[in-house]
This record gives sequence, C-alpha cells and structure tokens, in this order.
Amino acid sequence: MKKNISVIIFGCLLLISACTGGNKKSSEMKSENNLTGESAQIKILTLDPGHFHAALVQKSMYPEVSPVVHVYAPKGPDVEAYLKMVLGFNTRSEDPTTWEENVYQGEDYLEKMIDDKAGNLVVISGNNAKKTEYITKSVKAGLNVLADKPMVIDPKNFSELEEAFKDAGDKGVLLYDIMTERYEITTILQRELSQIPEIFGELQKGTVENPAISQESIHRFSKIVAGKPLIRPSWFFDVNQQGEGIVDVTTHLVDLIQWEAFPGKVIQRENVQIEKARHWTTDLSLAQFSKVTGLDKFPDYLGKYIDNGLLKVYSNGEINYTINGFSAKVSVIWNYDTPKGGDTHYSIMRGTKCNLVIRQQEAQQFKPVLYIEPASGTDVNGFGRKLKEAVNGRLAAKYPGIKLVEQSTDKWSLEIPEKYKLGHEAHFRQVTEAFIEYLKKGNLPEWEVPNMITKYYITTKALELARKH
Repeated sequence: MKKNISVIIFGCLLLISACTGGNKKSSEMKSENNLTGESAQIKILTLDPGHFHAALVQKSMYPEVSPVVHVYAPKGPDVEAYLKMVLGFNTRSEDPTTWEENVYQGEDYLEKMIDDKAGNLVVISGNNAKKTEYITKSVKAGLNVLADKPMVIDPKNFSELEEAFKDAGDKGVLLYDIMTERYEITTILQRELSQIPEIFGELQKGTVENPAISQESIHRFSKIVAGKPLIRPSWFFDVNQQGEGIVDVTTHLVDLIQWEAFPGKVIQRENVQIEKARHWTTDLSLAQFSKVTGLDKFPDYLGKYIDNGLLKVYSNGEINYTINGFSAKVSVIWNYDTPKGGDTHYSIMRGTKCNLVIRQQEAQQFKPVLYIEPASGTDVNGFGRKLKEAVNGRLAAKYPGIKLVEQSTDKWSLEIPEKYKLGHEAHFRQVTEAFIEYLKKGNLPEWEVPNMITKYYITTKALELARKH
C-alpha cells in the first residue's frame, strides 16, 4: 500500500560531488544541469535512507538547497530512524534547521522517485546491496548523485559502477561519493607537509613489509552519534547487504592514499597491483547485538553467520598493494566497543627526509596528533631548523595558530587550534559545500572520476583475493 506522507522535519544537506565522464565540456554540463547557485535551486531527493549519514547530510542548511526534501523509501524502521534524526536537527535549541520532508513510502519507491522528477540531486546512504542499482538508475534518469561510501560492495557489480560513471558524463550530471576524511585537519596537514621537499623529501618506494604509506582505522559497533546511542539496522551485520569491511571503510583509506600521496594526479587501475588481501570476523554475542540494534534475537537471514551462538561478521580487512610503483597498505578493524576513547586512526607517510605519522591512542587522549620524525641518517639539528621555518612560515600563513612542539630531540608534533578540529559529523557540511560548488561549475576536478573508479577497483579486487584464501 502506497502512501504520500508530508512531514515537516529535518534537513538535508547534500554532500555530492560529481562525475563528469570527460565527454562534455563544462559549459555543456552547466547548460544541462542548469544549476547556477541561486537560492534553493538544488532540490534533494533522499532515496531509501538506512544509514545515519543520510541524516548528517541534513545537519546544516545551505542557501543553494531548497528546504523541501522529497524522501522515497519502503516502509520500515530505517526511514523512521532517519526522520527522527532530522527532526532532532529541526528542533534543537541551537541553530535549528528548517527542513520540510515530503515522504513517499511504497514498494515502488525507486520508480516513483524517477517518475516524479521532484528534485535534481539524489542522496543515497543505506543498504549497500542496492546502492549500485540506485546509482545506475538515478544517473540514467539524468539526476546528480551524492552517494555515501561504498558505491559497490560486490566485485561482479564493479563494471556496472564503471558504466554509471560513463552515463553520468554522457548525461552531464555529477556522480560523487562522500569522502569526509579528507577534511580531518591532521590529515590535511600531513598532506601539506608531504608537499614540502625540504621537509619530507620524496615518498619512499616501500615494501610489503614496510609500506611507503599506510592507513589504519579502528571502529566500534557501539557508539554515540549526535549525542545519542546509535541504533544500527540488523542488516548492517549482513555482509551481503552492508558489505565486508574490506570494501566498506577501506574506501576512505584507499581514497586518502591517493589524495595524499598523489594530489591532483589521475590514477588508472592499470597503475595498481594488489599484492595481498585478507579478511577476518568480529564475533558478537546476542546481548551485544541486542544492545546496538534493539532486537531481542538474531533475524533469520543472519543464521548463516552464527556459530556457537556468536554472530561472525567479516568486518575486518587488510590490503597490501602498489600504486604508481609505491607500496601501500590499508587496514580496517571493527570491535564491539572499546574500553576508552572511540574510533581511532593511524597513518604514516615515509619520506626520504622524515616520516609523517598520525597517532590516536591513549597517549594522545584518543585525539589524532600529527608527528614529524626525521628519517634515519638525517641531520636532526638542520632538519629541526628547516621544519620550524616551514611551520612558522608556509603552514602558519595558511592555517593561523598552528604551532610546532618539540617532543624530544628527534621528534616534533603540531599543536592545532580547536577551531580546526570540527569532528566527523561537521565534515558532512564541508563535503556538501564543496559538492555544491562542483554543481555550480558543472564538473569535478579531472582526476576525481578516474580515481574513484580506481578506488573501487582496488577494494573489490582485494575482496575477490581475500575470499580465495
């Protein structure tokens, strides 16, 4: 039974960036999209929201975005959770949003969205098993798409995603995924320092055992979002619907390696070689599963993952690969919870003159800290003088308030003002604002689309390899 429900709640941002297949000129795309940045000209269509990221896109308002959001979804707890979170944004005491939600619920929600043509930007964040299909059909309908990661979780659907990017170029619309980690200040500064030859030198080639660049993140199923315990949908624990960790969170890590080590460069999949890949499970008890889902038993479709009363989730993965001839490694780990702190991130870029390392453990009070450590054989005193000049000059001019802190005779860190530490939820606004600018221009930077394709080639190929062992 279909229903049209008009609900005034929440707000949606839109974090999209886009994809131009390179077949059309910028002016032609702008003509077809007809987006000039006028007030409320961008109209959001939220498709089957099932992940809290869909709501986080609407945590802020944007002058170019209409406050009326059209939502198309099947009936169920996923869309209700999304509406509840956006309602919270609309009713908060400080800087409330003013979103108006026009909600359609019915089995034909996807077809209805395409037939209605009520907007020009589709925001997709939910069940990943359907995501590639959602992307493909939205693009074919001539709609811009902002998709939460991952865009594809199954190797057999990779070619479909490639075709969607081609269609986006042909249609003159933008297709983009939400890469919030590019907006974390320690990552930004790690990238900045790596581009200063007198400090970093050049990226080492590295080996499988000692990669030139590594990214690792540790996550937890039990967490707080927007000030409240996060309730996850039960399908989140089904790798056929959510995707394995090796094709999910690693998307961010692979993206950071490309973005940091090869800024502004086009990376084709021919430039990549997967060396090793492995995956393993996180085991959850029924009590743990119940706490994060609100359910008192495992759904039947999770039965195939249960062994000895424990739900075994392939949420962990590791990939070793070479990219443009440099050795790289990404690793993602999921725990039920952590005794202290929250999600953590580790990153290292090995240069010929120094290593740039981000650590986020108890010693750092579980907040990311960027360290600069001279490479073996480096004149520490001379390096220290050059580092101080670079930070106080070039870096401080761009990021006022940044300070260099000497940790020891051969290790420094950066003291970063709180104003730059916005947090994960605030990064959604930054991504959306950037995407809005791309929409107004009518195209993405020339490297974005090929690099997105290469990114998903890496994750899906790695999953293929991991499943063979």
